[in-house]
Amino acid sequence: MKVITSVLIDELIARAAASDRRRTNHNVHESPSDPIQRMFVAAMRDSYFRPHRHAAKWEFAVVIRGRFDVLLFDDTGCVTRRISVGPAAEAVGFEIPPDTWHSWIPLADGSVFVEVKQGPYDTRTAADFAVWAPAEGASDVGRYVERLRNTKVGDRATQPPPTHR
Repeated sequence: MKVITSVLIDELIARAAASDRRRTNHNVHESPSDPIQRMFVAAMRDSYFRPHRHAAKWEFAVVIRGRFDVLLFDDTGCVTRRISVGPAAEAVGFEIPPDTWHSWIPLADGSVFVEVKQGPYDTRTAADFAVWAPAEGASDVGRYVERLRNTKVGDRATQPPPTHR
């Protein structure tokens, strides 16, 4: 039996705080080849989840600490749904259908969700990243994340044009 303790979650949050990506995960599944992937993901408020979709695969999540806003997009980067998820929110979990553009916006440091999705995991095909959003590590990610924080349903969440000096 695998037991997930509060101590493990606290350690996961500490690792997320110390990581360059400002998030980390703890896999419950044994290997990338498992047909169902199960993991705990801890994130800090400034972590960036680039908008992406999973080809022909659903994703299920439950937030166990903190709070996230989850955004869904159409193919052009227009926000089609925004939902706040967490223990103190109206929603604590959700399932995203296959081929749906989405992003996570951590609203508090140390926010944690449990994610379950179809495997196997293959780095080459696990996620299709939106070309209308900056790549992770790009210089304008911080500005883009702040834009996502304020984006409403119906707004276009495409990458803003570069600032020229």
